[in-house]
Amino acid sequence: VQLVESGGGLVQPGGSLRLSCAASGSIFGFSINAMGWYRQAPGVQRELVADITIDGRTNYADSVKGRFTISRDNAKNTVYLQMNSLKPEDTAVYYCNTAPRSGWPWGQGTQVTVSS
Repeated sequence: VQLVESGGGLVQPGGSLRLSCAASGSIFGFSINAMGWYRQAPGVQRELVADITIDGRTNYADSVKGRFTISRDNAKNTVYLQMNSLKPEDTAVYYCNTAPRSGWPWGQGTQVTVSS
């Protein structure tokens, strides 16, 4: 399985970004796994910020609840993260993977920088 994240960039505080993560190499694996978005800031352990089950139930870390929305399109093997009201502390490299982890390799991630 290969995971490719995209959609990151530089945004001002209060702005929005939409991240995408496309899975390839496993036709059935994506649709039978809960998926999550993780992030890792410099010097900080990677953390799970949002996850979504195969039937669309979602969970969020307290730090992003009410600002981030995770969704998935099983037909496209893609998971999304809509991020609104971004804060400087959201700055990190964002990755997607199964949640909980099931051994899929990490992708390259996408950098999100929130700064004025």
